Amino acid sequence: MKVTVLGSGSAGNATLIESGDTRLLVDAGFSGRDLERRLASVDVEAGSISALLITHDHGDHTRGMGVFARRWGVPLYLTEPTRAVCAELLNGRERLVSYRTSEALEIGALVVDPFLTVHDAADPAAVTVTERATGEKLGIATDLGRPTATVRSALQGCHLLILESNHDEILLRECAYPWSVKSRIGGERGHLSNRAAAELALELYHGELCAVVLAHLSEAANDWGLARDVVGSALSRRRYTGPVEVALQERPLDPVDITALRQRRLPPQLSLW
Repeated sequence: MKVTVLGSGSAGNATLIESGDTRLLVDAGFSGRDLERRLASVDVEAGSISALLITHDHGDHTRGMGVFARRWGVPLYLTEPTRAVCAELLNGRERLVSYRTSEALEIGALVVDPFLTVHDAADPAAVTVTERATGEKLGIATDLGRPTATVRSALQGCHLLILESNHDEILLRECAYPWSVKSRIGGERGHLSNRAAAELALELYHGELCAVVLAHLSEAANDWGLARDVVGSALSRRRYTGPVEVALQERPLDPVDITALRQRRLPPQLSLW
């Protein structure tokens, strides 16, 4: 299974998951044209996308969903509350598929398990995606006001974690955002801080965790080097030696090949001769 974060931040989010001929796009927070450009930059044709799944109704996750789904005939997966809130982005020509949190979806070679999160959206979800053939598991968890027991349970055993590390608590206090925005971001229905992301990453660490990608960083209240240092330093205390990458807003992150990373972690085979 190969995973590419096409971009992440307050201006847009989208992640591509590939397994054989199955190509799943999670969220479409960029314009339809920008999504096509970002896919082309990683040598993926927009028309090859098998499905588009939206986690919640905020514009940085939904902006291009209607245009993209209509232009390329891609099935668009939404919960009913999210569909209702996003009605103005739809015109009836989309191939809509309703899903519910806590009910698994089979999309080609992948099994998608959505689960409810705490965020100020109509029906906020995060997902894990498992490749049926190998059992390789990806967790995508951004827009987390706080890591609930449901979130912690769902993300157990992931080989790759795409985890929100939105803000530094000091930078958030000192930035130019209005106080109301600061309160929303730092509140229980807002976003995870670097410190909270590090604590969650430590809790989710296990011996087969291959890579961590930090996502949804605030441009005004965070610094990518600081976020990586906070989470990376915490994980190093558990002797984690895998990569800690930071997803950028302006361009796709290099693809993460979970299969290749798992193979590198395997102990060398002893020769019988």
